[in-house]
Amino acid sequence: MSTPQSRVQVSSCPVAHGSPFATDEVAIPLYTEEFADDPHRFYRQMRARYGSLAPVELAPGVPATLVVGYATALRVLNDPDHFPADPRAWQQNVPADCPIRPLMEWRPMASRCAGQEFDRYRQAITAGIEQVDLYMMHERVSRIAVPLINTFCQDGRADLIRQYVYPLVFATVNELLGCPPEIGQQVAAGTAALLEGVEAEKGNQIITDALQQLVALRRAEPRRDITTALLHHPAGLDDEEARTHVSQVYGTAIEFELNLIANTLLLIFTDHRFGDSVLGGNLSSRDALDEVLFNDPPVANMLVTYPRQPMLIDDVWLPAHQPVVISMAACNNDPAIRTGDLTGNRSHLAWGIGQHACPAQALALLIAKDAIDQLLDALPEIRVTMSESGPRWRPGPFHRALAELPVTFPATPPLAT
Repeated sequence: MSTPQSRVQVSSCPVAHGSPFATDEVAIPLYTEEFADDPHRFYRQMRARYGSLAPVELAPGVPATLVVGYATALRVLNDPDHFPADPRAWQQNVPADCPIRPLMEWRPMASRCAGQEFDRYRQAITAGIEQVDLYMMHERVSRIAVPLINTFCQDGRADLIRQYVYPLVFATVNELLGCPPEIGQQVAAGTAALLEGVEAEKGNQIITDALQQLVALRRAEPRRDITTALLHHPAGLDDEEARTHVSQVYGTAIEFELNLIANTLLLIFTDHRFGDSVLGGNLSSRDALDEVLFNDPPVANMLVTYPRQPMLIDDVWLPAHQPVVISMAACNNDPAIRTGDLTGNRSHLAWGIGQHACPAQALALLIAKDAIDQLLDALPEIRVTMSESGPRWRPGPFHRALAELPVTFPATPPLAT
């Protein structure tokens, strides 16, 4: 394993198991505050210097290749035979205390498997999500959102992430999974530790223990929720497999949904095209969501695959079993495919494609749109109060996540519940 400062030494001839880059360059770390402050600057520099494939580090000493070209991303994502998502060979050489290993290591779920394993798990999780009644989501989100807004609407100020977006998403996911709040709180604490890379192994254990309780509860007391659907699917998931899929829903849904809502609110508050128009009724919150999914997708770098053997792509050798990470944010903004006006354009990679496509797209959009509309309807004169240095972003190689979203507004009486 290399260190963050070590240089990647490669001869002028491609080397099958060496660095994919025929040059003497320092891999670009994706985990720094500098990267989080302005990732698009780094993406532009990567594209200008390396083309569609750039050398990066996901954590200190953990090399990977970041795909920043749209066409190259499609080639990788549409070739699961050569680019499987199974990380087991890779993780053999990754220390157990690596902060991102718990987030990337193999688990019995579709996004970490290939072949028949993938098909079995994918069918189960898709069926679980499809049984959610989308027509009831508006009422569900409203029932959760209004009491949250009432906790701060009379104050004239709030941190929307801490006081509104996170608790709303958390409570919604709890309901979808049939998870009691006390178990959900444990899952939230563990997920935060995983995503921040702080005591990641401890966070992993917290999640495991909590979800064991949830799976046991829903086996004993089945209900109409995703957890129960997983447990009763013809795929015959055992408790460990069901627990892993519930963990995936929690981790992905909370982080993705939270960042999607927060990033969209930031756009609405700071860009006059949306701020003036959304509140005035010319552009919808859906238009703002689409732009965020293009420019600042909530999970910016993910869809990790691991080549079975050295692969030559765009005149670059990709080493076997080393992560190839799709940068949805960079690929969406690739000048080769980027058009001017994004209104109504939904050809981005934020949801993945093919077998990597998120099965919860419609559900996630409904939750986000209703959460935003509820807030703007209740507090139409809300304004963001950023410092002169601009928004603060949480560092991390995978997400595009605000640390806070402070706002002010005229004090407003509580809404009727």
